[in-house]
Amino acid sequence: MEIINAIGRRKSAVARVYLTEGTGKITINKKDIETYFPSAILRYVVKQPLTTLEVEGKYDIKVNLDGGGFTGQSQALRLAIARALVKINAEDKSALKAQGFLTRDSRSVERKKPGQPKARRRFQFSKR
Repeated sequence: MEIINAIGRRKSAVARVYLTEGTGKITINKKDIETYFPSAILRYVVKQPLTTLEVEGKYDIKVNLDGGGFTGQSQALRLAIARALVKINAEDKSALKAQGFLTRDSRSVERKKPGQPKARRRFQFSKR
């Protein structure tokens, strides 16, 4: 099997995934997943597509993660892994789509507007 690559994005985080057949090792920016994501919840989010399809120990995953925070990065990585798994086997698409793993979450921070302290917050209004 050749190397399958896919990209996932969330907020300002970008995950580039390279998937090969192996033993289930996940390497993120040349670090182990336990070192990169100390939180069990974030590791769970990353592994969701693999557990849904029951292929945890089947593939080795190398990841380049860039930008964003921990949560955004983990969700970008989840999308990238799901996209790579669909490239391998197109029949898995319906199972992953039903769980929402193939949907790009397009929500991002609203920009700050001039004449206001924040995006929606207005300066205090004084009638007199």
